Amino acid sequence: MEEKFDDTDRVLLRALQADGTLSLESLAGRADISTNTCWRRVKRLEETGLIARRVALLDAEKLGLGQTIFVAIRTNDHSAGWLKRFADAVRMIPEVVEFYRMAGEVDYLLKVQARSVHDYDRVYKDLIARVNISDVSATFAMECMKNTTELPV
Repeated sequence: MEEKFDDTDRVLLRALQADGTLSLESLAGRADISTNTCWRRVKRLEETGLIARRVALLDAEKLGLGQTIFVAIRTNDHSAGWLKRFADAVRMIPEVVEFYRMAGEVDYLLKVQARSVHDYDRVYKDLIARVNISDVSATFAMECMKNTTELPV
């Protein structure tokens, strides 16, 4: 269900997406509202789930995790039991930073951040040791052209 929010909320959401460390005073100034009103609005946005959480975004390259791999997975087993085992296995692998169930020819898509192709091979072997998969195809990113967590509000 889509939550209701107004133009002032949009100002706050845009500002927080760009910099989650902004003070209430700074946010209030950007939205042209009082600090108390700003605090109440941000609290409401958190309580309704529009603000899911606040995190620090790390630089994968500087952490030595500069190899981005997109992994397309197909399976012949679409049972609830297999899905639970698969989802549990994927969640146990820290290098998997995004995990989607897809419509179309690919059943699941993973985004993996690894140190190297060799490091990805270790992740791949770990995954296939945990659960039976019919087909795994990896695509290695050459260059990131755009990467943002900011949603268009």
